[in-house]
Amino acid sequence: MSTDSKYIDVFRRYETKYLLSERQYQEFMRATEGMFVPDKYGKSTISNIYFDTPDFRLIRASIEKPIYKEKLRLRSYKTPLPEDTVFIELKKKYKGIVYKRRIDVKLADAEAYLYVGKPLPFSTQISREIDYVMNFYPSIGPACALFYDREAYFGKDDPNLRITIDSNIRVRWDDLHLSSGPYGEEIIRPDQRIMELKTANAIPLWLSRVLDELKIYPTSFSKYGYAYQLYEMRRLDKYIHEVLERKVISA
Repeated sequence: MSTDSKYIDVFRRYETKYLLSERQYQEFMRATEGMFVPDKYGKSTISNIYFDTPDFRLIRASIEKPIYKEKLRLRSYKTPLPEDTVFIELKKKYKGIVYKRRIDVKLADAEAYLYVGKPLPFSTQISREIDYVMNFYPSIGPACALFYDREAYFGKDDPNLRITIDSNIRVRWDDLHLSSGPYGEEIIRPDQRIMELKTANAIPLWLSRVLDELKIYPTSFSKYGYAYQLYEMRRLDKYIHEVLERKVISA
């Protein structure tokens, strides 16, 4: 990472999520036409590797909705090659405010650091914050690969107002490398989308009115959290099935 990085390293904002049906999505896009413009990524497929302990300590804590929570992930806006730029992101949430720190680094260097423990080829304030998390959770490692197709926009008259709409959310629990591509099991219906409004302050009044008229209401939804809960439910179902099978055989 160079000191003249073209990427924003630090974010502080409020994030509000909504679960949209296909009808709500279409109505929202019509109602806000001309009010948003595509951001530099526009439509893209976002690829993430989430890092956690073997007992999923970070995501289990996050699901309990504490005052403070954090996530560590590796992100790319395409399927990267070893020399391509990716992002190591530390996302924190405290009392409803999201703080995101990220560094841009080559995929090969990111994996050497996150998977093997090799030091990064540079040191910055943000990289040292990530170092602290890596040291605080000594058993942390790649835990989940999560992908989704995203439309990203910002306000035509307010660049601090951002909106993202995610669909085709899919997950896998093995082959935890970004270079393997965005394949996995879908975890929401094809006609559903997750919308996020990201603001420095309150949602503008005109936008609140649009959401109210369309009966689009906030929801609590963590992609990684939802995927983990499905994963645990299936593990429990498998365990119960195996126990019942053993009882039938021994009867």
